[in-house]
Amino acid sequence: MPETTLPATELTSQYINQVTSDLERNVKEQERITAEITALQSQLDALQHDHTLLVSMQQALGIAAAAPEPASVGSASVPSPRKKATAEPRKKAKTAKTAKTETAKQPTAKKQSAKSPAPKNDAAAKKAQPTLAELVRRHLTEQSEPRSAAEIATALGQAHSDRDIKTNVVRTTLENLVARSQAQRSKQGTSVFYTAPNPPEPTAAPKAETQSESAA
Repeated sequence: MPETTLPATELTSQYINQVTSDLERNVKEQERITAEITALQSQLDALQHDHTLLVSMQQALGIAAAAPEPASVGSASVPSPRKKATAEPRKKAKTAKTAKTETAKQPTAKKQSAKSPAPKNDAAAKKAQPTLAELVRRHLTEQSEPRSAAEIATALGQAHSDRDIKTNVVRTTLENLVARSQAQRSKQGTSVFYTAPNPPEPTAAPKAETQSESAA
């Protein structure tokens, strides 16, 4: 009896050591993959933030081209583990009849996708909206006193609640309008104010009319 108990105890000890080692290796691998996912998620958040800022700058500059959308907006998810190798031969065991059925369905799917005109309607709706530069220029012409970038951003945000109007984007738009002589910039102390450009001076046509009247 003691002779049979000793080998069984040694075998159990080997199994315990093997399971403990595998468990430690599994935990370390999980920690490594979790760290990589966290780093990738941080990079994705930074890229999404930059994308939003660039789209705002594009709208401020009045660029008509639509900004490319990111491939996926949701948060990164951990991929599911692969199935065992025993399931792979089943996928390859497709019959000739099944392959013909799949190839016959492909042209129908292409025809259905070609009939949907939804993207064109969305693009036309975006083009119909005025740009931020047009809204700022129109707001300046309606004001009788100089306005700061923060005041203009607040007024436009209240008038157009469906649009995300930020003060820094409005300030960049105002500087672009000043560079194109479509707005005027003035400084009072440490504050900067903007106004609409002065109307053009009257031409010399009234003087010519006056001379013709005196000659008559």
